Amino acid sequence: MSNIKAAITAVGHYVPENVLTNSDMEKIVDTNDEWIKTRTGISERRILTNGQPLSFMAVEAIKMLMERRKITADEIDVILVGTVTPDMIFPSTACVIQEKIGASKAWGFDILAACSGFIFTLMAGVQFIESGSYKKVLVVGADKMSAITNYKDRNTCVLFGDGAGCVLLEPSENPDYGILDSIMKVDGTGGKHLYMKAGGSLIPSCHESVDNDWHYVYQNGKFVFKDAVKGMADVSVEIMEKNNLKAEDISFLVPHQANMRILTACAERMGLPQDKVMVNIHKYGNTTAATIPLCLSEYWEEGKIKKGDNLVLASFGAGYTWGSILVKWAY
Repeated sequence: MSNIKAAITAVGHYVPENVLTNSDMEKIVDTNDEWIKTRTGISERRILTNGQPLSFMAVEAIKMLMERRKITADEIDVILVGTVTPDMIFPSTACVIQEKIGASKAWGFDILAACSGFIFTLMAGVQFIESGSYKKVLVVGADKMSAITNYKDRNTCVLFGDGAGCVLLEPSENPDYGILDSIMKVDGTGGKHLYMKAGGSLIPSCHESVDNDWHYVYQNGKFVFKDAVKGMADVSVEIMEKNNLKAEDISFLVPHQANMRILTACAERMGLPQDKVMVNIHKYGNTTAATIPLCLSEYWEEGKIKKGDNLVLASFGAGYTWGSILVKWAY
């Protein structure tokens, strides 16, 4: 059994410049600022324009990370990308990124776990470090949700935005620091409540699929909200109990930014005050796989995360997929 622990040693993020506010949304669909804020906590979201793909945002986030860590692309061993909006179905966005940044020695692949994409991809990266086979694993969580959002559907179009975040995993210099524990879960019976109907082998792209708006996110909001509150809260409490941690031992809950009410409910179950919850949903909406690494990068940039802090990462997404990760911050 390996004693090697994987630690997050650098972070990076990118959001597009173009802002779509709630007042802008009022001009697109039958909604209003108060309705959106009350139900979701979102004030604005960022939208990637000019036909730029997901990989553009990911590369910008990676450039920030490499500058912060003072490394070059040819030092990276593995590139893992969590996303539901790849540039193309194939080749993988990991391959696209590898070429764009010039990571000549790296290999990698994409992981599809919807809003849990980052935490699932992070845990895949941890295995590569703990095996002792690799020294630098780049984990990207990024989504261009505007590409699969139906701006005629008032229930979903207000929720989503575009963004990218990334972390670098390296062997921890101290075995007490790094990714300490995780709990990952899936339940396929929840798939019927949150999905994109067409574009896969079940319903390939065709006139009918386009005409019926089957290439957009479908969500049964009431079911997903209820299941997400329970799933994220349960697994966050479970990882605290498993590691004998009390609320005062947790520096931050880093939750997937799906809905402000879900974040609040999860914190209450954990006994955490709201100032111990990382939040950026008001600025960016739900950026799917990007929400957690975006939070980590921005909070680190602002000096709010310190070495030795205990962080609980938690997410819930389509699949259903959900889980939590316990991190002792290493830098």
